[in-house]
Amino acid sequence: MSLPEFLKKRLRIPAIGSPLFIVSNPDLVIAQCKAGIVGSFPALNARPAEMLDEWLKRITGELAEWDAKHPDRLSAPFAVNQIVHRTNERLAHDVEMCVKHKVPVVITSLGAKEDVNEAIHSYGGFVLHDVINNRFAKKAIEKGADGLILVAAGAGGHAGKINPIALVQEVREWFDGTLALSGAIGTGDGILAAEAAGADLAYIGSAFIATKEANAFEPYKQMIVEGSAEDIIYTNLFSGVHGNYLKPSVVLAGLDPENLPDGDPSKMNFATGGERRKVWKDIWGSGQGIGAVKAVVPAAELVDRLAREYYAARQRIGAAAWYPARAVAEG
Repeated sequence: MSLPEFLKKRLRIPAIGSPLFIVSNPDLVIAQCKAGIVGSFPALNARPAEMLDEWLKRITGELAEWDAKHPDRLSAPFAVNQIVHRTNERLAHDVEMCVKHKVPVVITSLGAKEDVNEAIHSYGGFVLHDVINNRFAKKAIEKGADGLILVAAGAGGHAGKINPIALVQEVREWFDGTLALSGAIGTGDGILAAEAAGADLAYIGSAFIATKEANAFEPYKQMIVEGSAEDIIYTNLFSGVHGNYLKPSVVLAGLDPENLPDGDPSKMNFATGGERRKVWKDIWGSGQGIGAVKAVVPAAELVDRLAREYYAARQRIGAAAWYPARAVAEG
């Protein structure tokens, strides 16, 4: 397993807060990084496009200020997610902003492009590409990605269908670089399980929807708190790509989650019946790990819980201490 030094020395626990469409914003990213995990957001969340420059100025500025005041608790690096799909007309502009601000980590999705990777590498940035199977993983590395995010069964949003243990095993047969694993991880025990399976990092999203800083409707946050794995449905109806969504949000949209037709995989399809219901805005994404979420809390408090559980789990099985530069065992 391999984790670059710039991550090792600044992480409190081996985790990334995954980029959540609409939900992730500078407040959440900054809170995650200060708490000791990688915070991230989709570039497309900054609207209009010009706002991305402002967001990156704020994030880099506030984290630099934190680091100056807390040399013993340096912030974790942050990441920006780029949708590398032909329909993303902002891609060139958004990559240019990442280069301008020297974003430490860039997460690419929905396609792998060599020119994007080269642009990020030009200033020493690190590229993680998210994939749902071994075939896409090999293509991403061939095109210059530094590491992979394995989006396995149970993950929120556009998730794959492969069991996380099986997916890590297949990729580890040929790849010894950085791996993050996504799929129903909402506890410190889950983070340790991801490591035991062969990943370097856990990729956690849904639990952060139910945080004070998250840009999500309060009913959405409460639905996460009240939900469990049984409240998740996997369908391609809403966007043309298979993903996991909260059943109660589907019901609120006037649809029967048990009788949904197939979507159109040839395009990003937001139409259902005679009305338009937008995925993420009206149909809310979530992974299967939300049973561990019991309340809406500040992001730092959530990271505190994950850290306590993680170190307790390591102690329980007699595992050696994790990265001591930032890691502080709790309990």
